[in-house]
Amino acid sequence: MDKPVDNSIQHISIEDLSEPLTYPTEAFLCPQYAQREQELLWPKIWQMAGRVEDIPAPGNYFVYDIADESIIVIRTNAETIKAYYNVCPHRGRQLINSPDDINCPSGKKASFVCGFHGWTYDLDGKNTHVLDPDDWKGALNAERTCLSELKVDTWGGWVYVNMDPDCEPLRDFLEPAASVLDPFELGKMRYKWRQWAIYPCNWKTAIEAFMEPYHVAGTHSQLLKYGEFYAYSKAYGKHGVSGFDERDAQRKNSQSGSVTRVGKDGDPRISTYELIRENYETLNHSASTETLVNAAKRLVDELPAGTPGDQVIAHMMVSAKADDAARGVIWPEISPEQMSEAGLAWSLFPNQTILQGVTFALCYRTRPYGDDPNKCIFESYALERYPEGEEPKTEWVQAEPNAENWGAVLAQDFDNMEWVQKGMKSRGFRGTLPNPHQERKITNFHRVLSEYMGTGSPQLLDK
Repeated sequence: MDKPVDNSIQHISIEDLSEPLTYPTEAFLCPQYAQREQELLWPKIWQMAGRVEDIPAPGNYFVYDIADESIIVIRTNAETIKAYYNVCPHRGRQLINSPDDINCPSGKKASFVCGFHGWTYDLDGKNTHVLDPDDWKGALNAERTCLSELKVDTWGGWVYVNMDPDCEPLRDFLEPAASVLDPFELGKMRYKWRQWAIYPCNWKTAIEAFMEPYHVAGTHSQLLKYGEFYAYSKAYGKHGVSGFDERDAQRKNSQSGSVTRVGKDGDPRISTYELIRENYETLNHSASTETLVNAAKRLVDELPAGTPGDQVIAHMMVSAKADDAARGVIWPEISPEQMSEAGLAWSLFPNQTILQGVTFALCYRTRPYGDDPNKCIFESYALERYPEGEEPKTEWVQAEPNAENWGAVLAQDFDNMEWVQKGMKSRGFRGTLPNPHQERKITNFHRVLSEYMGTGSPQLLDK
């Protein structure tokens, strides 16, 4: 049964997120809530549909499905990308089949031909053929027979779509996250690999598993021997960032690094290499690059024992930058202040996660699976900067969620997601208690979600 929504809870501001909060499980479990998302959330927001590299030439297209909606994104010419609802205006047949076992069907077309009655459309969405048009006695016109277009724009090498004709510009929606991440030149990265799975949990349960490093100690305990993983989490408008922090500086809002950090204890030349190697190998070769791993491996040979940790990191980065330049990979110029503000990982509302490095990124996206609140489409992919013309050819691969296919770290995350979904159904679960310092991105996510859904926002806990 759909639980009544409490609209009396006062709106939680970004400032309030530093206080202990809770929120109900309706958003994760309720079928009616999932149905309302199709009316109140997905049609009203900019959502990442794919990458620009998916459609390199005129006629290249891919299909993006969100819940029960299907959208064709196509390059119409060298400068223009368009998006159409994947439906023929005659009888409603999908123009491009989008079966459940294929993620983002793609290809190349000179025109769209409906498989039912042969109605045909050019790349600009105009109808070019109707069988026996005179039978409609003049009622057919260009407006009735063209494809339905929706808003489309790009940022960081991604293509975004919006079903709301009166939506705000994409840049406004993404700010201030877009400006913080612009120095990383994410648009110059290309797919390294990409995988997906249909997973037995809500799309929010899945994406929240990647919104904070607070779970490292409990989920990825093998990493604790390499480094400290205390984290901060901050709201940036609709979006949020997390990064590494210091426990004794928690109340000073300290930010102490991004995706690269000094290993734990002992000789930082060794522990730094061990940490980078472990992340690289157990995150499916995505949380670093081979260049950085090799530069870290040489630290014991290139630096004397006793070299301070910050100097170890600086030397490794200079060495890796030179190695990449020699093979035609030029690093973007990112200041220490920009690196610090960029942190470790960004959550772009509602369902896009980016763990960025100077020349790489590990990314996640989750989507509802139809209108079933207990299933989602989970996607992960790695991006990297390559020498011109040397990027690998990739396709979406459906992969069972296990260590063999995804690496040990992501398999550990999978081990949580299904059981969180089931555990939240327990009568003994009194509601979430997110960490106010380390999981603030999650409460900010629910704060923003409540604005779109018209429900009560997270509630301050009594102290």
